[in-house]
Amino acid sequence: MSTTAVAPLTIEDAELLVATARRAAEDAGVTVSVTVLDAGGHLLAFRRDDRAVLISGETSTRKAYTALQLNAPTADLVDAVQPGGLFHTLPTALDRPLLFIAGGVPVHRDGRLIGAIGVGGGAPEQDHGFATAAVAALG
Repeated sequence: MSTTAVAPLTIEDAELLVATARRAAEDAGVTVSVTVLDAGGHLLAFRRDDRAVLISGETSTRKAYTALQLNAPTADLVDAVQPGGLFHTLPTALDRPLLFIAGGVPVHRDGRLIGAIGVGGGAPEQDHGFATAAVAALG
């Protein structure tokens, strides 16, 4: 039986994700922070504009972590954490707090999870769009 290796998320990939999300945000007139994590949850790239709200850096990191841990866009998870939802008690069960606001998107290659991007600073729908555009740029 053979296994096929999947190329990991590289620094170059992470820089492309950050640049694409930043460009999309700037085109929309929004200042954001962007965090990119590899599949192990290690920080590969981070950018916070001095004009961004200070907490946007923590927000982008938590969005990326949430998308990575649950392998789903954070925009798709909002209902799951409401009372009676599938993940209602999950945020207290993990070591690091999760953030269920749109803007975190997992990154896949050849169908396998290789990392995540989080964008914070705009409206949740905007952050989700910026993150999604960045992931699409990886091809």
